Amino acid sequence: MEDPSGRDWVHDPDGEHGSEGGRNYDMAVLSKMTDEEADFPLQREAFLEEFGEWPVRINHEKVVSVADIFEHVDEDEFETKVDFHKAVGGAMRRADLWEYHPTE
Repeated sequence: MEDPSGRDWVHDPDGEHGSEGGRNYDMAVLSKMTDEEADFPLQREAFLEEFGEWPVRINHEKVVSVADIFEHVDEDEFETKVDFHKAVGGAMRRADLWEYHPTE
């Protein structure tokens, strides 16, 4: 599936494989790639090897790969799914992939 930027994805980010029948965004898509019971602790490189080329819809206009997001993730391992979400969410904010930035 090719998006407007000309990138050819391994599957449609809005299709059944990418969004389970509905349009899901960023962390919801990433979260579905992991199982809290079976996958943690999770090694960054193993996750990228399996999912690096998969598309993640950021908003109604933008789709990036898992690898693009993980260019901004510093951690090599995630002990829990919560740790995964915190690290990836922080990376997405630092990379300015999210339009909303809550104030502390």
